[in-house]
Amino acid sequence: MSAAPDPLLLVLGDEELLVERAVRAALAQAREADASADLTRVRVTDLTPPELAELLSPSLFAEGRVVVLEGAQEVGKEIADAVLSYAKEPADGIVLIVLHTGGGRAKVAKDLPGALKKAGATVVECSKITKPADRDAFVKDEVRRAGGKIDPAGLAALIETVGNDLRELAAAASQLVTDNDGKVDEAAVRRYHQGRAEVTGFAVADLAVVGDRAGAMEALRWAMQLGVPHVLVADALAEGVRTVAKVASAGRGDPFRMAGDLGMPPWKVKRAQGQARGWSPAGLAEAMQIVAALNADVKGVAADADYALERAVLKVVAAHQIG
Repeated sequence: MSAAPDPLLLVLGDEELLVERAVRAALAQAREADASADLTRVRVTDLTPPELAELLSPSLFAEGRVVVLEGAQEVGKEIADAVLSYAKEPADGIVLIVLHTGGGRAKVAKDLPGALKKAGATVVECSKITKPADRDAFVKDEVRRAGGKIDPAGLAALIETVGNDLRELAAAASQLVTDNDGKVDEAAVRRYHQGRAEVTGFAVADLAVVGDRAGAMEALRWAMQLGVPHVLVADALAEGVRTVAKVASAGRGDPFRMAGDLGMPPWKVKRAQGQARGWSPAGLAEAMQIVAALNADVKGVAADADYALERAVLKVVAAHQIG
């Protein structure tokens, strides 16, 4: 039988990766006790005391619930009082997770972590990792979590090439373990970094226009982690689709003879001829509309440019299947 989840959790700090992991771990534990446990996330500044009371009221059907209060460093007195009042007698089946950076302008917000600790909250420290020794320890732990080992030279090379962002370090550690049978050394890190550097928006486009869903999404994720600007990826995808459409409409022929009429070098015509296989006129028309909309999305129309790119790549791949 699984252990009962902690009813009150204080996640203290502002390292986003660690904070999200703490929330996921608490949710997983709650769902071990009750597979139907629901998750609700809400900012403290968006709550009223009655709304909070409703969120923390036991269900008539005894269903589990995980309630995450975000931005508790901005809490006001009414909500702080309501949280502390609840903390004295937590309801059965409910897990309350309070996310607090450790700061806060108002005294009531600064005092909340201490008050929650006194009330018996379980504390998970998620402070920013700034010391080199702590960062080294984080990477070693990530490699161990993935089932591998990293030597000192590999560790130094990984931090040198990837940087200090924990999300990127965690992703790199996991990928390196997978790609190198668990043994990560300097040579493996250098190969990994070279591979990342070669990923551009055009690599994403080349894979998307041939309908390679998995390859295109992997290339897109690497491009995002590498910091390739959204606009450049969108432009490359649009260029790839337009080139395939242009070459497909010209029909088959000798690339060297067609190059002058199409205004592109023979090698590009030949490559586009290969990429055009499997495309229908309807599919290309759909893809043209997708990349046109994406151009506006990455220039400010979409609220989330990462999501807009992912959605567009998937839609282009799907358009390749249109008969």
